[in-house]
Amino acid sequence: MADTETYNGYCVKCKEKRDFDGEVSVSESGRRMAKGTCPVCGTKMNRILGKA
Repeated sequence: MADTETYNGYCVKCKEKRDFDGEVSVSESGRRMAKGTCPVCGTKMNRILGKA
């Protein structure tokens, strides 16, 4: 499940929604989430996708 795709998420530092390239991973609670970095400031971004 390590495919890089483009997701739309909220950057806390920029305070804006941005598209970012992320990898899908499964959290400890069993939810799928996309993890990546903000293309503008480089802060880590997460987007919860739903249950696996």
